[in-house]
Amino acid sequence: MNRDKTLACWLGKAIGGTLGQPHEGKDGPLDLTFYDPVPEEAIPNDDLDLQVVWAMALAGEDRPRVDRNLLARAWQQHVTFPWDEYGAGLRNLANAIAPPLSGQYDNWFAECMGAAIRSELWACLAPGRADLAAAYAYEDACVDHAGEGVWAEVFHAALQSLAFVKSNPEALLDEALTFLPPRSRVRRAIQDTRARWALSGDWRAVREHIQTSYGHPNFTDVAQNLAFTVLGWLAGQGDFGKSLCIAVNCGKDTDCTGATLGALLGIIDPACIPDRWAEPIGRALILSPGIVGLDPPKTIDDFTDLVLDLAGRIDPPAESVGLPDVLPRLCPTMAGALTRIPATIWQESFDATAEPTPPATAEQVTLPGHWITDKRLRGGLAIRCAMRLGRSGEVHVMASTWGKARAWVDGKQVLQRTEPGLMMPSYHRAAPGTRGTVDLPPGEHVLTVVAQVPEPHPPELVIGVGQAATNLWLPDALTDPCQA
Repeated sequence: MNRDKTLACWLGKAIGGTLGQPHEGKDGPLDLTFYDPVPEEAIPNDDLDLQVVWAMALAGEDRPRVDRNLLARAWQQHVTFPWDEYGAGLRNLANAIAPPLSGQYDNWFAECMGAAIRSELWACLAPGRADLAAAYAYEDACVDHAGEGVWAEVFHAALQSLAFVKSNPEALLDEALTFLPPRSRVRRAIQDTRARWALSGDWRAVREHIQTSYGHPNFTDVAQNLAFTVLGWLAGQGDFGKSLCIAVNCGKDTDCTGATLGALLGIIDPACIPDRWAEPIGRALILSPGIVGLDPPKTIDDFTDLVLDLAGRIDPPAESVGLPDVLPRLCPTMAGALTRIPATIWQESFDATAEPTPPATAEQVTLPGHWITDKRLRGGLAIRCAMRLGRSGEVHVMASTWGKARAWVDGKQVLQRTEPGLMMPSYHRAAPGTRGTVDLPPGEHVLTVVAQVPEPHPPELVIGVGQAATNLWLPDALTDPCQA
């Protein structure tokens, strides 16, 4: 029976991800009733990719043990995704910051969906043992997440583990929610969604409430998306296609909400997946080009067998397993500096358009990371630091903030935003005006940034340098080479 459920987990995961992937990031509500467009095969998705990497890394061990450091090494060897928390996590690992600090420290995206989407493996390795699945999920999530980002994967893993032995949605949710702390934003969003659905029975009205109460400008924020997954499950009332479409129609991180719900429904009842949903994607296991250095299983069936074999080789403890402390997301401070960026800073009006010159009153400081929170940003703050490149080529320069920003490299302006706007400190989807691209020779350059952030936005700024060809952070471009 576990094989049927495990296979249906991965098939449902691929179906939901393929349904949602073309609509990722759309606000919603959408009006899907089936794939649009109808695929000829599964669309590769990091939701499944990363779990294949973890499973293969564990399968290669003589005595497999789910451990954050093993997963971190596998990430560095096999995953080249530059996106959001993935990119920040890889940058931290490259700077010798080990988990769980690699997920917590200097990571603006630590409470996003990147961990919540890779929970199924832990449920399949611990079916019916929610405590163990949750502990495995923590080891995974802490590599590149903190706070609610970790709790989200813990919740999903516990829920999916319980789904191997239970089927009632309300009972499953009640038990899985006990793994979340009372003040968890994810917990509140899920509980609120259940209550609103019970009262109204109108998924669109509940979706609007979720958006009003838990919405976030970043479409990958965990609270809103886990609430959408639960809403699709409850509103779909056991119908596989209807459930997935409602979750995806809520918008935001649609490939993730669809994929997670498809996997959960497959575990609960393998027979619930209709042929009309399974046939368009086939059974081939298709990974993204960002997964490198692996010879993965060819089909979902083969991957299922690998996971089942791995489950038989891991020797789980008989007693109940508790979770380590889940770290909060941490904006860097000098009290716990793990990376250091030597810089000159001074108050500077944003009105001037030429590159400013440091005044005699400028301070020589060491920034504790790339994510800067400083009240002086209210009036305008200038930051100048050395930028070191090991090779020539195009690089992205980022000055991401909720406010205004300008940046210069070697005296040449490379980016400008003159009105407040969205903050999105990731090279692949930086908000307009907060990322510039410049072709530079190797050696040392000078980066100058001026930013101003008005109320009511948080006075925060993320600066950094990334490789234009890959959108990956250059982890040592700004940091002190003696300290990194």
